[in-house]
Amino acid sequence: MLTTAVLVLDADLRLGYMNPAAESLFGTSATRTLGQPIDHLLYDDGSDVFAALKEIYDSGLTLTQRAAEFKTRQGQEVTADLTITLDPVAERLVIELQPINRLVRINRDDRSRSSMKTTRELIRGLAHEVKNPLGGLRGAAQLLERELVNPAHAEYTQIIINEADRLNELVDRLLGPNQEPRLSRFNIHHALEHVVTLVDAEFPNRLAFDRDYDPSLPELFGDEDQIIQALLNMVRNATQVLAEHADNPDPKITLRTRVVRTFTIASVMHRIVAKIDIIDNGPGIDSEMIDRIFYPMISGRPDGTGLGLAITQSVIAQHGGVIEVESRAGMTCFSAFLPLPQHSTGNNKNVNGVHDND
Repeated sequence: MLTTAVLVLDADLRLGYMNPAAESLFGTSATRTLGQPIDHLLYDDGSDVFAALKEIYDSGLTLTQRAAEFKTRQGQEVTADLTITLDPVAERLVIELQPINRLVRINRDDRSRSSMKTTRELIRGLAHEVKNPLGGLRGAAQLLERELVNPAHAEYTQIIINEADRLNELVDRLLGPNQEPRLSRFNIHHALEHVVTLVDAEFPNRLAFDRDYDPSLPELFGDEDQIIQALLNMVRNATQVLAEHADNPDPKITLRTRVVRTFTIASVMHRIVAKIDIIDNGPGIDSEMIDRIFYPMISGRPDGTGLGLAITQSVIAQHGGVIEVESRAGMTCFSAFLPLPQHSTGNNKNVNGVHDND
């Protein structure tokens, strides 16, 4: 009944025992795995987490490693506290793994939400300080235009007015959606197909779209238009990155949906959530930028505004969800997790209210 995964290896580093928690962690059964080398459980990604097993067996030393990261053969990325010891009597290595993926993700999401809240408060303060002078500047330009003797000089006052309007619009975009969400039930796959239609019209015949939809996914409850805008920002961002790298012979975006059970968002555990993945096979996001990718005005492209992903994060958060990103060379995946309604509450007035009983 241990939640800690336990593996026992012989002198040849072959599996002699694995408990049910280990079977669950590695996505296999003891019957199929016993007698196999431990490498049989792992994905060959160059990880050296288990590289010292033979040395530990020969020396009898104990290894303890916090937050060790590796990938199972099934492709699941694992972060776990790891202890490897030698049983001198049985002459067997005992490996204990305590997965902490969920804790790490919750802490990361909490930091992200706290950072987003701080950023939005700063933006609100900045917006107040900027929009008031802009209004005065625009009004003064309009008054000046009425007093001009030479109509040709109106060109300059129009430049002032247009630039003031542009800056005012930029501030509004920084603030994100300012209208109340119009809540209804909607099919996320219809929303994704609408996004594909829009992007394909903007970048005709430039890339392929691969659908990997879960047909059992229930309807979502929220503002469909806002969710479409959030998804559009993610897909368009991926498309622009792929378009800038013409050396990719097969540019592709994969749209994937799944049901995830027992998922925690902002310290609230939801029984089921919808996971929407937007995956591209581009060059990946620079490691120095990935922690700041959702900040306003931060963009990996020279001509980018850095607002699309910030607005996307805001929309997903307003719907009680969270967005995560994973990236490496050849693969970038943006994952949006949105709580699914537990009851048929058509008159619900709160996006998050459908989860009040969770």
